[in-house]
Amino acid sequence: MRVQLVNIGKKYEGRENFTIRNIDLDIASRDFCVILGPSGCGKSTLLRMIAGLNSITEGDLLFDGKRMNKVEPKDRDIAMVFQSYALYPHMTVYDNMAFSLKMRKERKHVIHERVMEAAEVLQIKEYLYSKPSEISGGQRQRVALGRAMVRKPAVFLMDEPLSNLDAKLREHMRVELVRLHKSLDTTSIYVTHDQTEAMTMATKIVLLNDGIVQQVGAPSTFYEKPANLFVAGFIGSPTMNVFHGEMKNGIFHADGGIFTVEPRKEDADLLRPYEGKRVALGIRSERFIAGEQEKNGITVVVDVIEMLGKEQLLYCKFSNGEECVISEPGYYEYAIDETHHFHFDLEGLHFFDEETTLRIN
Repeated sequence: MRVQLVNIGKKYEGRENFTIRNIDLDIASRDFCVILGPSGCGKSTLLRMIAGLNSITEGDLLFDGKRMNKVEPKDRDIAMVFQSYALYPHMTVYDNMAFSLKMRKERKHVIHERVMEAAEVLQIKEYLYSKPSEISGGQRQRVALGRAMVRKPAVFLMDEPLSNLDAKLREHMRVELVRLHKSLDTTSIYVTHDQTEAMTMATKIVLLNDGIVQQVGAPSTFYEKPANLFVAGFIGSPTMNVFHGEMKNGIFHADGGIFTVEPRKEDADLLRPYEGKRVALGIRSERFIAGEQEKNGITVVVDVIEMLGKEQLLYCKFSNGEECVISEPGYYEYAIDETHHFHFDLEGLHFFDEETTLRIN
């Protein structure tokens, strides 16, 4: 099912400002769309508006072109999985999964077939006659997913369903959810504050901040071409290094005189209107190249080393105390308080207008 949000806004009674406003989204049928953003940015509010749990103050919500603003949640052909699982503690796993179908007075053999089919996919058949309190958090999460699956919804809504799980189980469940999405052949809309979940699971990401869409697109686009400084600082682990400075004679001069960079021709052409103006330069930690060269280089002191196995993160300081993070292979030898030289991979530079915060190149 195609889900469209046209100029959607939400304002709660008694509040002066809109929580979210001017949201325009087009989620294609069978997309796995992740709504991402920091706490309080409005992502759960947006999901609840799609579900019909929150009213829409302005704009239109369309399912396959049909306006859904006033349609009851039960009539929207959706299923929602909550962060808290929301299982009935006195019911078995089987009865929890079958509950919505029983309420719809579905035939017994259909209920049984759907519950067993979902249990098979989610690998919880052996727990069907256990109570929620008798199974683990990961298994309870699968039951919550199974309860939504049996309804065979056209739109699958998930509100931070993995946030209560430990790191190893979250990693496993990310893979399972992608497989589940493929097998269900539905449209999935997933809310999270975890960029790793978004980058690894989504076919489309919507990044929100303060109720405003910052960027929409494929995960690779967010990493390789962030639309503004907020996106650059939110996506990536570690986040992008950002240096502030000024363009002079076609060369970027970082504040504090810590380095200068002469951009490649493609970027220089786009930066020509910014001569004498404030600009921010961004570079990912892996786009530094070890070794000294005549220009486009930096000299830093290694302050902290975070060893991650295949790679190590060097937290470095410039002479004026400014910091940056550089990623190097784990087998290279570095030591704290050593001075090292690196230069920029010019193809990995991102330039932003300091005034508007928008991407230039």
